[in-house]
Amino acid sequence: MLLNLIYNTGICIYALSLLFFISDCVSRNSVAKRIGTGLLGITALLQLGGIGIRAMEGGHFHLPVFTLFDFFLLLTFCITITSMALTYLKRSEYAVLLINLVGFCVMLVNQLWFKAGGDNALYSWETEHRLLLIHIALASISFAALTVGAVFAAIYMFLHRKLKHKHWNDTVRRLPSLEKLDIYAYKALMTGTAILVLSLIVAIMSVAMAGRWQLLLDIKVLSTLLALSMYIVYFLKRSLLKRSGMEAAVWALIGYGFIILNFYLNTWSGFHSWSGV
Repeated sequence: MLLNLIYNTGICIYALSLLFFISDCVSRNSVAKRIGTGLLGITALLQLGGIGIRAMEGGHFHLPVFTLFDFFLLLTFCITITSMALTYLKRSEYAVLLINLVGFCVMLVNQLWFKAGGDNALYSWETEHRLLLIHIALASISFAALTVGAVFAAIYMFLHRKLKHKHWNDTVRRLPSLEKLDIYAYKALMTGTAILVLSLIVAIMSVAMAGRWQLLLDIKVLSTLLALSMYIVYFLKRSLLKRSGMEAAVWALIGYGFIILNFYLNTWSGFHSWSGV
C-alpha cells in the first residue's frame, strides 16, 4: 500500500534527521544541523503526501481528520513544520531536538497502534461535518503549539537550575537566555491556547446544531476546560501577577500534563471515542 510505504519511509528519514540533530547538540556541527533540517523537510513532504492520499480516498477531497491515524498524522505534520521554522532561531538546537523527539514518538506510535484508513466514525454527522473538520484541524494546530510551549518551559526550568547552582558547561552556553525562553514559551502557549479556545467554540457550535446539549457534560469536555483553566492560571501569573518565570514555567508544564491526561480520557468519553481531540 502506497500510504504505508510513504509513512514508513517518513519514519526512517525522521529517525535519521534526529540523529543529525543529536550530533549537532552533542558537538557544535553546522553541517549536521543543515542535513538534519533537510531531512526534516523531506519528512514533512512525505507527511504531506500521506495527508494528500488520505484526503483523496473515496473519490472526493476531504481533510483527513476522522480517525486516530489521521489526527496523529496531521499533528505530526504540524509539529514538523513548526520545528523547521524554529531551526532559524538562534540557540534553538535543544528545543528543536526535543520537539522532534515528541513528533517522532507520536508518528511511531501512530504506525504501531493505529492503522491507516478504517471506518469513518463521524460520517453520519453530515450536518456538522464542516464544523467538526474545522474543530479537529484547530485542535491539532493547538496541540502542536502547546507542545512547543511546554518544551521551552522545560528548557527554562533546566537552565534556571543550572544557573542557580552555577553549573557552566557548553550546553548552558548554547541555550537562549532565560528571558528569551520565557518569551518563546509565552508566545507559543498564547497561540496554542487561543486556537484551543476557537476549537472549543466550534465544537460547541457543532453540538448546538445537532441539539445534543448533554454532550457538553461529557468528561472529555470538562477535562478540556480544566486543562484550559491551567493555562489561564499561567497567563495570570505570567502577565498580571508578574510572578517569576520559573513559577510560570511550572504552571505551563502542569497545563500540558492536563492536555496529555485529557487525551487518555477518550476511553471514558462518549463524545470523543472516535478521535484524539
